[in-house]
Amino acid sequence: MAPHAEEVVGQANGSTTSTAPAKDLFTVSSPNVEYTAHVIKSKYTYRTTDVTQNDAGKYVAIPKETVYDFKVDRKIPKTGVMLVGWGGNNGTTVTAGIIANKRNLVWETKQGQRAANYYGSVIMSSTTKLGVDSKSGKEIHIPFHDLLPMVHPNDLVVGGWDISGMNLADAMDRAKVLSPSLKMLVRKEMGAMKPLPSIYYPDFIAANQEERADNLLPGSKACMAHVEQIRKDIRDFKSANSLDKVIVQWTANTERYADIIEGVNDTADNLMKSIESGHEEVSPSTVFAVASILENAPFINGSPQNTFVPGAIEFAEKHNAFIGGDDFKSGQTKMKSALVDFLINAGIKLTSIASYNHLGNNDGMNLSSQKQFRSKEISKSNVVDDMVAANNVLYKDGEHPDHCVVIKYMPAVGDDKRALDEYYAEIFLDGHQTISLFNVCEDSLLASPLIIDLVLVAEIMTRVQWKAHSADGGDAKYAGFHSVLSVLSYMLKAPLTPTGTPVVNALGKQRAALTNIFRACVGLEPENDMTLEHKLF
Repeated sequence: MAPHAEEVVGQANGSTTSTAPAKDLFTVSSPNVEYTAHVIKSKYTYRTTDVTQNDAGKYVAIPKETVYDFKVDRKIPKTGVMLVGWGGNNGTTVTAGIIANKRNLVWETKQGQRAANYYGSVIMSSTTKLGVDSKSGKEIHIPFHDLLPMVHPNDLVVGGWDISGMNLADAMDRAKVLSPSLKMLVRKEMGAMKPLPSIYYPDFIAANQEERADNLLPGSKACMAHVEQIRKDIRDFKSANSLDKVIVQWTANTERYADIIEGVNDTADNLMKSIESGHEEVSPSTVFAVASILENAPFINGSPQNTFVPGAIEFAEKHNAFIGGDDFKSGQTKMKSALVDFLINAGIKLTSIASYNHLGNNDGMNLSSQKQFRSKEISKSNVVDDMVAANNVLYKDGEHPDHCVVIKYMPAVGDDKRALDEYYAEIFLDGHQTISLFNVCEDSLLASPLIIDLVLVAEIMTRVQWKAHSADGGDAKYAGFHSVLSVLSYMLKAPLTPTGTPVVNALGKQRAALTNIFRACVGLEPENDMTLEHKLF
């Protein structure tokens, strides 16, 4: 058992062990798919459309096919997750939730008994269409978790760092998220957990966080000693809990944006030199990212700051390490991505979005500082850009809806964030439509399942390899996906994508990408809802 960490392992709710390949809910019967004791191999034809423009200004669409080979390791590894900000609202809620599910807990609430679940998790609580039963014509849906052999969250080992040294039972009380009756049931386990000391650079988070900062590594700016200590923490955690893999995730406070400075953080080499010299424009989250990359531990940024400065992205690429970000997409922004996607695809011209939030948790207190709020404002404001850019009928010559985001700290509402949105749009002829939403989001109870999803998806991507198919048995070698895991975009407000790759914020496209990549790994075509099998007979 690692010091300051609690092993959370179990077989409840259908979780799997890590000592053997997963038992498949389904198999694919196809000459293009092969199952062995250790891997699933598939040949997959990727169909796209190339578009060119001729001299007359007309578009020419050319269907294109590319064949890829996929290989998925079937052995489910023993996996740990280390959370930066483990003692915060999200970290304590995730940990308590995993314990509750592992133990199949049931507790009393004002509405009666409630049982542990993973509601809000795409991977654990949503389904996907596998196909159509040829005899009955019925669609067959399976749990998303069963598309590929994935880690079960009940089997995760949880640990992490925090600038506050409070044990997780007391931190859970401080967070004021969970029901008292549930807290009583998990208090013993949570009380035995204490975060590892973290790093604290006062310029990057709000001054109102200083009172919490009592569990710190020495030093107030970036240094290699911090990188090496974090690396050691990851190695110790992995060794003490006999883990195969560790995923690191930033769930701590929003930092201010780091300035991108030539010679400081613009390249991998410059970033490392800046850490060594203690440059004041290197953020704590970037130091954690660098340490994780060096340990080949996927690092996911769940806050809106620009952790992944150009030098950090290049550093990940050089080390073939996975990174993903930015900012959990849970309540108001997820509703916004869905509604804007619907309106614009319906041909309705959205002309303004006004978003107001007030919340009373520690995140809200931190965001009451202007520099930290600016990071959040950027991540919330960009979520409509690709949907607007995709419709040149409604939006011409750089037109864009007015978009205003306001966040206010109101201690009385605690973790029950209030989100008020007004969408104003032009409709047929000279008509207008106004849609007003009032959304009460139990912030940490929405974000925590996303934290789990990000861990599960990042882990499975470490077991997927692919290559261009060579019909003549050429020398192309399997490789992993690009270091920047854009497949995580469904769970993140400001998706990080490889340089030169379009950013996709439309919720439907993000979900389809996640689903269809998983399907490709087992040789299945993308989901198809044309239902021609019903229309032709």
